[in-house]
Amino acid sequence: MLCTGCHTGTLAPSFIEGLFKAHTCSDCGGDWVLIEDYAVWRERHPDYEFAKGIYFEEINITDTKEAMLCPVTRTIMRKFKISATDTHRLDYSSAVGGLWLDKGEWELLVSGGLAGSLNALITDAWQRRIRQTNAKDSFVDIYHDKFGEELYIKIKEMREWLNAHPQKTDLRAYLMAEDPYSA
Repeated sequence: MLCTGCHTGTLAPSFIEGLFKAHTCSDCGGDWVLIEDYAVWRERHPDYEFAKGIYFEEINITDTKEAMLCPVTRTIMRKFKISATDTHRLDYSSAVGGLWLDKGEWELLVSGGLAGSLNALITDAWQRRIRQTNAKDSFVDIYHDKFGEELYIKIKEMREWLNAHPQKTDLRAYLMAEDPYSA
């Protein structure tokens, strides 16, 4: 198979960390992983834990920004975010259930504690959680910019107090009334 990343190398059978099957590019070092191979390996090794807290010296990741083609079907692959805080995206071919990992992305997944969740990264639930986190972070930024640091901290404390109060409904009505003392 011709490499989907660099378009010059060939994909040769290999194993990621000697654990599960992949195909690695002879030129760019990217990996083509079938989710089925990963899932079967996880099923057979349910207690395997990837090392936590690993820091890779200077991970050189060549994240591709343009649309990539599946090396098997030559159809366009979808890009999936790996987390709300990371800009890297993994390329996934739903036609064959294959995932393209640019060179360094596996190390990124391991260092981020996501290597054990490779098959979950491409689920709707995972991607929805990322979108919700990003939306929340955007609102935090908007309110912080609008109110300033000191006022934002104070209003968040008031909100927490109000939501925890047993008379929160009446307190909100009082606060929202134009004139709470009129009939």
